[in-house]
Amino acid sequence: MTSDTDPTSKLGIIAGGGHLPILLADACRSTNRPFFIIGIEGFARPEDFASCEGAWVTFGQVGHVMALLKEKQCATVVMGGEVKRPDFRSLKLDWKAAKLLPKIANAARGGDDALLSLMIKAFEDEGISVIGADEIISGLLIPAGNLGEFGPSLDDFQDIKRAMEVTSALGALDIGQAAVVCNQLVLAVEAVEGTDAMLERCLNISTDLRGTDHSRRGVLVKTPKPNQERRVDLPTIGIQTVERAAAAGLSGIAVAAGGALVIHRNDVIKAANAAGLFVTGI
Repeated sequence: MTSDTDPTSKLGIIAGGGHLPILLADACRSTNRPFFIIGIEGFARPEDFASCEGAWVTFGQVGHVMALLKEKQCATVVMGGEVKRPDFRSLKLDWKAAKLLPKIANAARGGDDALLSLMIKAFEDEGISVIGADEIISGLLIPAGNLGEFGPSLDDFQDIKRAMEVTSALGALDIGQAAVVCNQLVLAVEAVEGTDAMLERCLNISTDLRGTDHSRRGVLVKTPKPNQERRVDLPTIGIQTVERAAAAGLSGIAVAAGGALVIHRNDVIKAANAAGLFVTGI
């Protein structure tokens, strides 16, 4: 049997929205590793994978996904991309999902991490190993220190410390991974809406309490949850994160070194430098 990291073994890629699944496919191509795309309808874009061997599924087709992976001889799978929690009441379930439904419903009440942990166990019970995207794409995890030209000030460090206290509390309750703090005041916390929507909400806050393009103040902090399943759903930042943080007047972004993914790192650095923001691994 081939190992999880064997570059000659066929990899299953369960693709949601965004750039990460595309980067996973590109990484496989660059190393001549065979792969099979399973796109989640409504999230992954068919045009992004038009030249790839693959299939399309909906939420609720858990058994179908496992059958596809076995048929295509994918003993290892990686999950990547954005998905939103479905309305479980309206899902059309196949036999495997129906069998798991009581556990899924219970885990869903516990939060996203509990739900993802259950799904990983379901794959592993079928003999399918689950690995993290960082095992496929080198350099995806953010290192310690500043990525670009700018770094946090002493005031920024105080805001980072406060925000980390907040994200630790959020994570312990499996609520979210991010918070925005300015002058020690908590401006926003992330819940089910996601980081981008949280940053959008910051635009409605008075500039007496947050920074502006001309006088940047405040930080966005993203950290893993204390019991985070690190093979899936690690905190992630990309160009859009930088752009939205800049629009909200923030000084910069701090994420957990070795515990967060940076999509298109060079472009993130360029965008942060152009906006005068810091991006740092803490």
